[in-house]
Amino acid sequence: MCWSRALIFLLTLTLAGCGLLPDAKDETAGWSAQKLYSEAKSAVTEGDYETAIGYYEKLEARYPFGKFAQQAQLEKAYAYYKYEEPESATATAERFIRTYPRHPHVDYAYYLKGLANYNRGKGLVERYLPHDASQRDPGAALQSFQDFSELVRRFPDSRYAKDAALRMRYLRNNLAMYEVHVARYYMRRGALVAAANRASHVVEHYQRTPAVPEALVVMAKAYKVLKLDELSNDALRVLKLNFPDHPGIAQVESLAVK
Repeated sequence: MCWSRALIFLLTLTLAGCGLLPDAKDETAGWSAQKLYSEAKSAVTEGDYETAIGYYEKLEARYPFGKFAQQAQLEKAYAYYKYEEPESATATAERFIRTYPRHPHVDYAYYLKGLANYNRGKGLVERYLPHDASQRDPGAALQSFQDFSELVRRFPDSRYAKDAALRMRYLRNNLAMYEVHVARYYMRRGALVAAANRASHVVEHYQRTPAVPEALVVMAKAYKVLKLDELSNDALRVLKLNFPDHPGIAQVESLAVK
């Protein structure tokens, strides 16, 4: 019995030891940090992001304190983004920000976080066919807006700040229209108070967006059906004053209330 246990123990050690030996089939065995970095960059250029990610990870594991390791981590975040793995992209960018908060290119890490969330959830159809982005779940859009907002706040002179600001405007418009879609849904369901409150939120928090006149129409209709004439007239008056040609004006005025 003792000798069999000893044999099993020796076999276990042997197998474990084999796992510690370098993979003879690993073509990168013996590559320098510069070689790994150069090959990863070439793979990115060729669009082979999976291979690039593998090279970057090996570089970080083998040479964690070298000058190439910092840049490898940042560029790996980009490779994950292009490889359509937003969770890995944002996690890698966040780790870079925590590890190298004073890095001269840390603003790019914030920008990558925003981009990854900006495109999160887009399916194949949405990439090639027209689609109303305001009808998607707003979670990723809101996170992207916050990422870009942090970039603009921390690095107003960054080369990425202008593009981030433009994307923020687009996201804000979509977030506002999403609220209008929800308000209209409540209207169809007969949840008039909820519809009015959701539309009011748009008017208060998303001023100067295309969603505001649509929200005013919902407010005016909901309040009219609720027979809150003063509130309905207030919403209609603001709509007429700021958007005199909006078709929703006639819809509200012609709305018959039982």
